[in-house]
Amino acid sequence: MKLDHVVYFTEKEPAEMVEEQQVIGRHAVVGGRHEKWGTHNALLYAKNAYVEWLSVEKMSIAQQVEHPLTKLLLHDLAEGEGWGTLCLSVEGIEQFKKEVENKGFQTSGVMDAQRRTADGKIRKWKMLFVDQPVSNELPYPFFIEWEESEGIRFANLRNDGTLTPHNEQLEITECVFSVKDPLRETAEWAILLSQKVGNTNDIALPNVVLRFVAHAGDKDRLTDVVIGQTD
Repeated sequence: MKLDHVVYFTEKEPAEMVEEQQVIGRHAVVGGRHEKWGTHNALLYAKNAYVEWLSVEKMSIAQQVEHPLTKLLLHDLAEGEGWGTLCLSVEGIEQFKKEVENKGFQTSGVMDAQRRTADGKIRKWKMLFVDQPVSNELPYPFFIEWEESEGIRFANLRNDGTLTPHNEQLEITECVFSVKDPLRETAEWAILLSQKVGNTNDIALPNVVLRFVAHAGDKDRLTDVVIGQTD
């Protein structure tokens, strides 16, 4: 299990996000369209994971679908743009679903998903959500298993110019969650992910550290994503 991507909810068009990243010297691309969910995205790949800027393309579709991430997007955008959640990649998502449910968590069941890229190609994957009402409580991560192996997927990203040599010098090192009760949240996530808790309310995955810090607000969310330069 490792970080696959982090999701930032925005009202901007994907092309706008690409232009904003170009201004600060980072190479992002228009990702594509989730036609069944009414959403679209821009993407910035790093060496170990990627950032997704997710926005609504067709509100009439987005408001009707029973899709957890789309529902969270609409809920959070009502209060403004910001980090929404993150996605972890797993191998054998059907078996992972059984393990999660055996721990007492309810899930969405494994869902087939796809998006149409800017050049018309279809990317496919499977995803899994933990059942949870959309609210100001911290959303659990969701999980993904790509149709292609990681080696093939990253080779394709290099070939089509999405993952450049400069991108591969970037690395997402830490995801920070601002919550009312860091001890409780860290413990719950450790159970869900079958991971150990660190000394400072953190969970170390193979490619990123998840850190939980206290705040006095009324909304628990991912609030900071640290992107650094690799050696």
